[in-house]
Amino acid sequence: MSTRALAATRMNLLRAARRLVQVTRGTGLLRRKREALVAELFRLARPAADARARIADATARAYPSLLTALAVHGRAGLRALAWPGRDLQLDVEPGSVWGIVVSRITGRPPLARTLAARGAAPGLTGPAAARATAEFERLADLLLETAPREMLMRRLGEALAQTSRQVNTLERRLAPALRSEVTGMRRALDEREREERLRLKRLKSSRAPASVRS
Repeated sequence: MSTRALAATRMNLLRAARRLVQVTRGTGLLRRKREALVAELFRLARPAADARARIADATARAYPSLLTALAVHGRAGLRALAWPGRDLQLDVEPGSVWGIVVSRITGRPPLARTLAARGAAPGLTGPAAARATAEFERLADLLLETAPREMLMRRLGEALAQTSRQVNTLERRLAPALRSEVTGMRRALDEREREERLRLKRLKSSRAPASVRS
């Protein structure tokens, strides 16, 4: 916003001054929101790091066991053992954190099952396939446990980046432009007022001799 955009009038000065106050208040609110988002991210950082470490450990166990099962049964054999597929039903509840829409899993069935619950004959399955199944069930359980937290952290990070951009825009662009506009209009109005006082003074001085002669 430039001082050339609006005429230097009292009304425009008041409007610009009110908008500057609003921008200053908005910047303060956004700063507090940014601090709250940072605090929330730090609160989630340690549990997220621990969960990622557990997932890495579970992955390091699951995939080697899968390779062993593939070596024993082959791809077609594992596909046959995995049939029929398993459907998982989750209870998801929406929510919000600092105005950010998030969801959390409120209910889910246990993923780890016994060999009998999987519906596979022990003689046909074998220890390699059974171990691979168990390891991937643990891995899937960890992924479902940490998914809401990871989604929340990602959205908090996006909100933090957006809030930081808004604060920078208000602090570095809009607020300085408004201050410059207010200062420019005040100077123009003060100069106009001084010129008006000088004009009135000259007018009075020019009329004074005429009144004396009369």
